[in-house]
Amino acid sequence: MREGKFIDKNINRWQEYMDETNDPDIQAERFVNLVDDLSFAKTYYPQSKTTQFINGLAAKQFQKLYQNQKRRYDRLFTFWKYELPLLFSKYQKVYLFTFSFFLVCVIVAVFSSMHDQTFIRSILGDSYVDMTEENINKGDPFGVYKDGNEFGMFINIAANNIRVSLMTFIFGLFAGIGSLYLLFSNGLMLGTFQYMFFAKGLGWKSVLVIWIHGTLEISAIVIAGTAGMILGNSFLFPGTFSRIESLKNGAKDAVKVVIGLIPFFLLAAFFEGFVTRHTEMPVWLSSIILVLSASIIIWYFTIYPLLLKRSGLKVIKGKIIFPTDA
Repeated sequence: MREGKFIDKNINRWQEYMDETNDPDIQAERFVNLVDDLSFAKTYYPQSKTTQFINGLAAKQFQKLYQNQKRRYDRLFTFWKYELPLLFSKYQKVYLFTFSFFLVCVIVAVFSSMHDQTFIRSILGDSYVDMTEENINKGDPFGVYKDGNEFGMFINIAANNIRVSLMTFIFGLFAGIGSLYLLFSNGLMLGTFQYMFFAKGLGWKSVLVIWIHGTLEISAIVIAGTAGMILGNSFLFPGTFSRIESLKNGAKDAVKVVIGLIPFFLLAAFFEGFVTRHTEMPVWLSSIILVLSASIIIWYFTIYPLLLKRSGLKVIKGKIIFPTDA
């Protein structure tokens, strides 16, 4: 193809590429097309000014892509280090309420199990209780965690945990009552489940085994309940906003909280699929995992948000605003 014809064929597209766009998909498409054009031009017109022009245009597109990708990484860094903890500092009272409510449900379940032996089966189901008692009689009380392939368990558990968290969050639309109901149900199951092992003399052993994954998993469910209550409260108590506007703002905050929980659910699923099955691991090792897991939750969702809040730091539209910038 003659150079003139090559230019006529592509000049309109190149001129379009000179216009600015912030869409990363469009930028990527332009860069790929320019690389193809440059490859063709270098083959047939290596010393041409056309080749130099395309090369410069491709270089500019690459720089835009790189800057856009860098901003994406910076945005993720800002979200995890500042935005999510600061958001949580705003809702510490809601978090305290959901945690307290869940704890009361656990205590109610323990008390009920102590005074009514049929309560355990009514909550956990006959099949699960029978299976657990059979495993206890075999001398392997936590054998349920050894069934199945590790990776398969990880995938299924992660999917189920994320499903439960999404349900707990979405049910907040029902004035928060739906989220409280799911916290109530999970609290009853946890209290009953834990009492069953203490009643069999396996209480502390169950803590060292089950809470390897349970620390992160249960904490994340409670925090998902917090997201649901944020959603419900934004509708019930709109303040100076219209009810719809308040709900939109509450939904944005609640969604960020739920997104922030995904890594914790994945890590909990990893522990349950790959680590909890090793029920005879040394006490010191399981204790370290428990302490580290609890410390991460307490630090990231309670202490660190309060420290950031006291520092006066703010995040507005993904941009960090330090007190000295105000």
